[in-house]
Amino acid sequence: MYLKEGCSLLLKVHKKSLPLILNANPSFNVNQLNGVKTPVKLKESDVLKRLKYEENISNALEYFKWVVNSTSFKHTPLTYKIMMEKLGQQQEMDSVQYLLQQMKLEGISCSEDIFISVIDSYRRGNAAEQALKTFYRIQDFGCKPTVRIYNHLLDALLSENRFHMINPIYSNMKKDGFIPNVYTYNILLKALCKNNRVDGAQKLLVEMSNKGCSPDEVSYTTIVSSLCKFGKVKEAREVAMRFTPTVPVYNALINGLCKVYNTKEAVDLLNEMSYKGMDPNVITYTTILNAFADHGNIGLSFAMLSKMFVSGCSPNIHSFTCLIKGNSLMGQWCEALHVWDGMIKEEILPNVVAYNALLHGLCLADNMNMALSVFSAMETSGCHPNSTTYSILIDGFAKSGDVIKASEIWNRMINLGCRPNVVVYTCMVDVLCRNFMFEQAYSLLDGMVTENCPPNTITFNTFIKGLCCSGRIEWAVMLYNQMERFDCSGNTTTYNELLDGLFKCNNLTVALQLVKEMEEKNIEFNLVTYNTIASGLCHGGMLEEAVKLVAKMLVRGIRPDVHTFNILMNAYCKGGGLCNWVGLEAAICCLQKMINDGIPPKISTWNVLVRHLFSEIDYGSALEYLESILEAD
Repeated sequence: MYLKEGCSLLLKVHKKSLPLILNANPSFNVNQLNGVKTPVKLKESDVLKRLKYEENISNALEYFKWVVNSTSFKHTPLTYKIMMEKLGQQQEMDSVQYLLQQMKLEGISCSEDIFISVIDSYRRGNAAEQALKTFYRIQDFGCKPTVRIYNHLLDALLSENRFHMINPIYSNMKKDGFIPNVYTYNILLKALCKNNRVDGAQKLLVEMSNKGCSPDEVSYTTIVSSLCKFGKVKEAREVAMRFTPTVPVYNALINGLCKVYNTKEAVDLLNEMSYKGMDPNVITYTTILNAFADHGNIGLSFAMLSKMFVSGCSPNIHSFTCLIKGNSLMGQWCEALHVWDGMIKEEILPNVVAYNALLHGLCLADNMNMALSVFSAMETSGCHPNSTTYSILIDGFAKSGDVIKASEIWNRMINLGCRPNVVVYTCMVDVLCRNFMFEQAYSLLDGMVTENCPPNTITFNTFIKGLCCSGRIEWAVMLYNQMERFDCSGNTTTYNELLDGLFKCNNLTVALQLVKEMEEKNIEFNLVTYNTIASGLCHGGMLEEAVKLVAKMLVRGIRPDVHTFNILMNAYCKGGGLCNWVGLEAAICCLQKMINDGIPPKISTWNVLVRHLFSEIDYGSALEYLESILEAD
C-alpha cells in the first residue's frame, strides 16, 4: 500500500500485517480494507480512539494507511501525532520521518506537540544526533522553534552527555530571541553538574536569579546533590539554606553526609526535618538505614527501621534489601532471613536485587545448600535471575571448590539465554583454577573475546593467582606477558601475585626484575607488595636489603602490620651461634617497637620467638625471658 504522491510507508522490522477486523467501529471491517465497501464518513474522535487503543503497531499502521487512501476521512495533526507517538515508542523512526514528509506533502503543518514527540522518541532511542538533524529541518515541516522544543532538544542531548553540543544550541536559542525559562536553566544546570562543572552551575544559578527566573526545587536539588557528590557537604548546606529546603533537598544533603560517613549529622538533619514540620519520606529513612548497615551498625539500622514504622512511613523493597545486605556482609545470614520473612509479611514482593543480597550472604557463610533453595524459590516466584545472581552462585561454589555445581549453574545460565558478563566469566575462571583445570580456564579467555566480552585485569589476576598457588610460575609469567594482547595492563595486585609466586619458587632474579619494572611503570607499592618483597629478600638471605625496604615503606607513609614484623623477626632469628643470639636481640627490639606502635602481636609472632628461643637457650631461661617481655608490656 502506498501513501499519496507515491511516498511509501515502510517498516524495517515488522512483517506485513494481516487484514484487521475491529468490531468496535461498524464503519470499518475487513471488506472495507479490501475496497469492497465504501465506509461512511469517519470522525476524528473515531480515528483517534482506534489508533489509541490498538496495541498491535502493525494493525494500527495498516488502519492509518487505509484511512489515507479512503474518502471517509482526511488525517489531522492529532491523528498524525498519535500515529507518530506509537511508532516512536517502537523506535520505528524511519516511519516517523515518512509521516513527517507525508504531512508536508498534504500541506499539514507540524505542530509544536508533534515535533516534541518526535524529539522525545529520538531521546528514548539514544539518537540525540538524529533529533538535532531533524530540528535543523524544522522549517521544512511548517513548524517554528519554540522554547519548549529547544528544551526537549537540550534534554535529549543531555541524556547522552553530549555536553559539547548543548552550549551552541543554547546560544542559538538566545539568538533566535527566545528567553530561557526555569526548565531551560534546570537542563543547563544538570549538564554542568554532570560534566563536573559544579562551580559553573552555581554561577548559572546566580545568573538565573538576576534575569528574573526564580530557581525552583529542581534547581537547588541539582546543585546540592552535585556538591554532595564531590564531598562538599558543608557548601551544599549553605546553598540549601538560601531558600526553604524541601524534602528532596534534605534527602540530597543526608545522602551526601552518609557518603562521607557522617551519619550523626545525617540523623540530626532527619530530626530537623521533623522539627520543621516536614515529613521525611522512605528515601530519607532508607538512606540513613543503608549507611548504618554499610558501616556494620546493624543495631542502628533496625532502630531506624523502627523509627520509620513509628512515624507512619512504610519501608519499601529498598529498605529491606539494605538490611538484608548489611546482615549478609556481617555473616549474619540467620538475621538476614529474619528480615526477609518480615518483608514478606509486609506483603512486599522481593525483586532480583533483594534475592541477590540474600544469596550473597548465604554464599559468604558457605551455606550453599540454602543458597540453592533460595535460588530455586526465586525461579518459582517468577523473578528472573540476572548475571549478578549467577556470578554470586558460581563464586560461592568456586570458594567451596565445587566445580561441578559451578558448571551446572553456568550451563543453566547459558541455556536460559542469560549472557555471562565479565564478572561471571571471572568467577568461572576462578573455580577452574581452584580445581587445577588451567587449560579449560585458558580456553575460556578466548571464548570471552569471541563473545565480545573481553577479560579484564581482575580476570587475569584471578588466573595468575591460581597458577602461582599451584607452582605454575612460568605459565603465570607467560599469561602476564599476554595481557596486552587482550588490551589489559597489570596493576598492583597482578605484580603482588607474581612476586609471591616467584619468591616462593626461589626465582629471586626475575622477581627483582619485576620490582624494578613496577618502579619504572609507577605501579603503586602497597603493604602487601612490601611484605611480599621483604619476605622474599629475607628468604634469600638479603636481610639488610629487607630492612632498607621496610624503612622506605615507612618513609612513604605505609604503616607496617603484624606480618611485616613477623618477617623481620624471623629473619633476625635465623643464623647460628652468637650471631643468632644477636639476631634474637634485634627480634626482641622489633617486638617492642611493634607493641609501642599499637600493633598487638599475634600467635604467629610469639611462635617465631618461642621457636628460636627454645632452639638456643634452655626452657627455664626462655620462660623467664618471655615473662620479662610481658611484664614490661
